[in-house]
Amino acid sequence: MLSLSQLMRSLHITRIFVRHDLDEFVSAIHLFRPYRFLLRLLPWRWIPRTRAPRGQRLREALEELGPIFVKFGQVLSTRPDLLPEDIAEELAKLQDQVPPFPEAEAARIIETALGGKLTDFFSEFSHAALASASVAQVHAARLHDGAEVVVKVLRPGIEPVIERDLQLLYVLARLAMRYSPEARRLRPVEVVDEFGKTLHDELDLRVESANASRLRANFAESKLLYVPKVYWDLTRREVMVMERIHGIPISNVDGLKNAGIDMKKLAHNGVEIFFTQAFRDGFFHADMHPGNIFVYPDGRYCAIDFGIMGSLGDKDKRYLAENFLAFFNRDYRGVAEAHLRAGWVPPDTRVEEFESAIRAVLEPVFAKPLSEISFGRLLLHLFQTARRFNMEIQPQLVLLQKTLFNIEGLGRRLYPELDLWVTAKPFLERWMSDHVGPRALFRTLKRELPKWWAMAPEMPGLVHEALRRLREGELAMEWKSQELSRLRRELREQQQRLTLLYVGSAAMLAGVLDALWRWTPSRLLGGVLIVAGVVLLAKALLPSDKTA
Repeated sequence: MLSLSQLMRSLHITRIFVRHDLDEFVSAIHLFRPYRFLLRLLPWRWIPRTRAPRGQRLREALEELGPIFVKFGQVLSTRPDLLPEDIAEELAKLQDQVPPFPEAEAARIIETALGGKLTDFFSEFSHAALASASVAQVHAARLHDGAEVVVKVLRPGIEPVIERDLQLLYVLARLAMRYSPEARRLRPVEVVDEFGKTLHDELDLRVESANASRLRANFAESKLLYVPKVYWDLTRREVMVMERIHGIPISNVDGLKNAGIDMKKLAHNGVEIFFTQAFRDGFFHADMHPGNIFVYPDGRYCAIDFGIMGSLGDKDKRYLAENFLAFFNRDYRGVAEAHLRAGWVPPDTRVEEFESAIRAVLEPVFAKPLSEISFGRLLLHLFQTARRFNMEIQPQLVLLQKTLFNIEGLGRRLYPELDLWVTAKPFLERWMSDHVGPRALFRTLKRELPKWWAMAPEMPGLVHEALRRLREGELAMEWKSQELSRLRRELREQQQRLTLLYVGSAAMLAGVLDALWRWTPSRLLGGVLIVAGVVLLAKALLPSDKTA
């Protein structure tokens, strides 16, 4: 049930939507259809007029509704798997810029958070804001040791405003779910959940500081990307202090050229930075629009604003790498099988049918020269096709697709002849070589062997205890349950792994000793024992493909 304040706010939203000819969005919320009809009866609504595209009208309406709705539009723009392409692209143009709040208020928040006067922490503090957004604003300052910094301050009173509009968005999402079949497909409640999490993360500047510190550690020795230092002793929930950087905005192409920067190399480095973040670290900056990227005179990138970050697990990385490499070879069967192996589509999906759908969507894309093909759009087409086969798109993959789309656009503005495939294919092939095959096997052995070796002395006792309980009938009445059947299989598997571990270790040790003591070209027993030991240890240590 709507409260009076929520009702008034909802009517205000409806009025703005109708003013921008967004009746289809109002119609999705059954409650406000009569009000929309009344607004349509106003005399000035009878005059025919040319309407702008719907995406532009929606963007302008959100801008009129204020900063929280602007931010909601920005979050929606990162979900092109849910929105029509024209709307997603238009919402990406939303700019989160609002007038700054008074400098005296900013000073009060900083002093309260840090527990002292501004002069206790800063030798200089610029009261004029460098930038101002819906959640926070930024001031320039200088520490007593001479270091230049920026101070990010949460906007006062922002939390009650966010909670009010967030609760209203939940109400509207539930109404849309109830009355609009098309809205149900877009999963509005889930989208508002995602938006709420993003907003609440932004309300704690320690989260952004932790993101920056992690990315800085990942690129500590890099000659490609510089991440500013966070001053943790001056960072609180409401205040973040970070090193100030002085670079050339990446949107200033003329300035970059005048500085003598190699534009081709700069564009390729941007692609390499993205793939390094995603595949090497599984942690990437997911808000790489031009306003957040600068370039040093030596050609290094410098990133700021770490409020939105994405992460990928090993399963995500392998899924993407296999799909990209299959794309390179136009192997649509490989794309379909990669989806099934990753578990992204139901196991009963017919591979031939899925392959045919992928081919129908992607074959026209590959009719273009490789240098003109967009990676981001390729992923988007793939996600849209896979949804028809009940693939639930993971938010981290959509964030990655959106970031890749931004990187592509940025790279081709810097260097129009940029061919992402030339940069990406060798990187992905190296990654697959390192993570699938002999190197991956030995790395897994190195990582897992100490754990299994430490557990080995306990295994006979655990096996004996389980067998004793079985013999005494303690589990007899429950043995038919699914959970205990799973336990039984796992116990049998652990016994097999333990046996393989002992036998494999013994074979390797015997092989090494034989090779050291009695090696001759004609006597290959040591080599055979070593290989057999490696195979047995791999079977013992690598995860089983069987599902419980």
